[in-house]
Amino acid sequence: MNDIRNRADEAGFAGLRRRAFLLGSLSAVSAAAFPAGASANSLRLEMILRDPAAPVSGNPAGKLNMVTFLDYNCPWCKKTAIPMRDAVLKDGDVRVVYKDWPIITKDSVEGARLALAANYQGGYEIVHHALMAIKARRAEADEMRAAVRATAIDFARLESDLKLRAAEINALIERNHEQAMSLQLTGTPAFIIGKFLVPGAIRSAEEFTSLFEKAREQV
Repeated sequence: MNDIRNRADEAGFAGLRRRAFLLGSLSAVSAAAFPAGASANSLRLEMILRDPAAPVSGNPAGKLNMVTFLDYNCPWCKKTAIPMRDAVLKDGDVRVVYKDWPIITKDSVEGARLALAANYQGGYEIVHHALMAIKARRAEADEMRAAVRATAIDFARLESDLKLRAAEINALIERNHEQAMSLQLTGTPAFIIGKFLVPGAIRSAEEFTSLFEKAREQV
């Protein structure tokens, strides 16, 4: 888990210019890792989209998929959360897949574990939004737990799932990390929208909507 916690300081995002890349242009994963005749990129994307343990929101049957890589101590993730939610609700046909990728501080890992444990009681989004609403630049584990306790989540069950499902939760976080590395991501937030990889913050619901339209043109 220590490798996941290390990354460049998020201050570099201040000058980030967002660009969308077609996933087909990436070559981070060798085609040799997949069956003969298969497309490495298409299979990699399918694994990212369809991990049965990954939390899903929006329209679970939506025709457009969006993946979000996030860290609960990432200030740009927090600024992106509400515009993303609003755009997804307005659209109605977007399936959102969450990839908790805690890379900023050791407490980021605790935040990811809390959110993923809540998923076992159908409460991932409740915890997700509670953690995203914390105003501290780098929240500590105790502050995260307090924010979750203040929600409607059954915290006793969450604590039980944290223990009983620890191996599953840690394995999912590791898979998320491996997927992020395969996409050559360097930080959070990052998004896959349809066939586009979008590194960096998307700051308004209108930007999300525009990218939804662009992604649908590539279908």
